[in-house]
Amino acid sequence: MPPKLKRPRSITPTIPQRGDATTAEPPSPQTPSHRAKKLKLLASHAISSPFPDFPHPTPAEAEQVHALLATTHPDIASSSARRSKFSDDSSSNSARTCGKVSNVLDSLIGTILSQNTSSRNSTAAKHGLDAAFGRHNFQAIAEASKDQVVEAIKTGGLANKKAAVIQKILREVYDRHGEYSLQHLARVVQSDVDVNSKAKAEGSSQGRATVSDEEAMQELVSYDGVGPKTASCVLLFCLGRSSFPVDTHVFRLSRLLGWVPARADRVTAQAHLDLKVPDHLKYGLHVLMVGHGRRCKGCKSMSSGKGECVLKRWVQEQKGAKEEEMEETIVKAEEAAAEVAVDHSTDVKSEVS
Repeated sequence: MPPKLKRPRSITPTIPQRGDATTAEPPSPQTPSHRAKKLKLLASHAISSPFPDFPHPTPAEAEQVHALLATTHPDIASSSARRSKFSDDSSSNSARTCGKVSNVLDSLIGTILSQNTSSRNSTAAKHGLDAAFGRHNFQAIAEASKDQVVEAIKTGGLANKKAAVIQKILREVYDRHGEYSLQHLARVVQSDVDVNSKAKAEGSSQGRATVSDEEAMQELVSYDGVGPKTASCVLLFCLGRSSFPVDTHVFRLSRLLGWVPARADRVTAQAHLDLKVPDHLKYGLHVLMVGHGRRCKGCKSMSSGKGECVLKRWVQEQKGAKEEEMEETIVKAEEAAAEVAVDHSTDVKSEVS
C-alpha cells in the first residue's frame, strides 16, 4: 500500500515563552523570529515535500533497498525487527541508543550528547552525567553550574556547547510545564471512536488528551538547540512514532541512491524522505542505512568509491550506471554529507539542523 504523501495539518500548540529565570552562564537565547522561522519551515514541509516533482524513492524502491540491506546485515535486521516498548532500566543509555529509552527528556538529552561524536564517547558522556547528578535528576542538572555539567560530559565532545543547550532546555521545560518532564508527548492519538467510548465509560465529557506526531515534533524543535533530526530521533526511538531521521550516513546514502535531488540539504532531505518512505519501513530502513553507512567501505570516497557495495550494485542495475559514474557519485555524495555535517555541527550550535 503506497504511503500517504499528505498528512492532516495539526494545530500547533501555543508554546508559552520562557520567563526571566536567573541561570548560570546561559547560552544565547533563541530569538522569537528564529523560533518562528524554524516552526514555519517545519510546518511547510509537514504536508508536502520540498521537492514535490521528485519521484524517488517510490514505495517499491524503499522496499527493495530495505530487503537488500536486511539480507546484507542480518544482525542489524534482526535487532531492528525486535522493536518494542522501551524500558528505563539501569542498563539503558539514551546516548548510546539514539534516545531509545522511555523517558522523553532523558531521550532528548541522550540524543544531544550523541551529536558529532562516536557512540563510545557519547555513552561515556551520558554515564558521566548520570554519575555526577543521578539518573533522571534533571533538576540537579538544571541548577548546577555550567562548569559542573561540562566536566561531567567532557568525553563526548563539544561539551561547552552541549552543556549550555541541555541546561537551557531543562529550564525551559520547567518554565513551560511546571516540572522536568516531557512525558505528555508520549500520549498517542486515538481514534474519535476510542476516545468517545472511553469518555462515556468514565462518564466524562473531556476531549482527547493526546499528542499527534506533528505536535510532538513541533514542541521538540521549539526548544533552542533541537532540530528536526534530533526531534525525529526522539520520535522514532523513544516515542515509537513513524519518523525518518536523516543523519550524515542516511543523507550520504540517499544521495548515492538518487533518493534526493542534488540541491537537497539534510533538513529538506528529511522532510522529503519522511513523506516518501512508507511508515512500516522507517524504523528498520533508518537503522539499516546507518549500520551500512558505518560498515561498508565500498561506497565511501576514502576508497575512491571502489570496492564491493550492495547499494552500488543496486543503483547500477536500476539505472545502468557505469563504474566510473558510480565512483564520481560516491565522492560527491560524501562531499555533500561532509559539508552538511560541518554546516549543522549539529543542532547544538545554532540549530537549523
